[in-house]
Amino acid sequence: MRKDHSKLGFLSFEQQNTVGHTTYEKIKHDIIFGRLEPGAKLKLDALKVSYATSVSTLREILNRLASDGFVSAAEQRGFFVTPVSQNDLSEIANLRILLECHALCESFENGDEDWEADLVAAYHKLQLIEGRMQQDGDTEKELWKKYDWEFHLALIRACNSSNLLALHATLFGKYLRYQMLVLTYRGEAACDEHKALFEAALARNSATATDVLRAHINNGVAHTLDAM
Repeated sequence: MRKDHSKLGFLSFEQQNTVGHTTYEKIKHDIIFGRLEPGAKLKLDALKVSYATSVSTLREILNRLASDGFVSAAEQRGFFVTPVSQNDLSEIANLRILLECHALCESFENGDEDWEADLVAAYHKLQLIEGRMQQDGDTEKELWKKYDWEFHLALIRACNSSNLLALHATLFGKYLRYQMLVLTYRGEAACDEHKALFEAALARNSATATDVLRAHINNGVAHTLDAM
């Protein structure tokens, strides 16, 4: 009779893959949102308890996070959350501008009615929470940044390049980590930039959209560096 390995405490390959991916996302989220601080040593025994997974799975996850730039692996010393620096932030911002501006132009060329509808929905959610942020401060910062990400992703989703979208997602996460370290809301200026981006997207005006996006990212960097 075939044994049910799940009942014996073993996980199938598909289950292991799901557990690994979920834990990867949890640890990356905690790095981005500052729960695991820059430079902190990532002790496997403590992580095993915190994330309820095996040491072997954790090693694989941390090596993957190291290849994505969220974790540093020091020979004979283990794993650490990647430190932060002004130069690193500037480099991340410049790469984000390069990728996102290109993806914007491609997306405007390829976007159909469904793309436009998704963009309208994403902007509506962002606009609502930005209004609340201006009144109530930083009380909903994780939800705010979730909607911010969804809006920027909606802008470029029709670029028709899964590789570009994957690279952009990694860069956006690194950029967001800096924002969350010193998070103070830029207020009306950020809202105005998002509105200008949205209107340029609906008009399929690539020149205006890339100008606004470049200023939007650079203004965010300047704001973050001032706070740092």
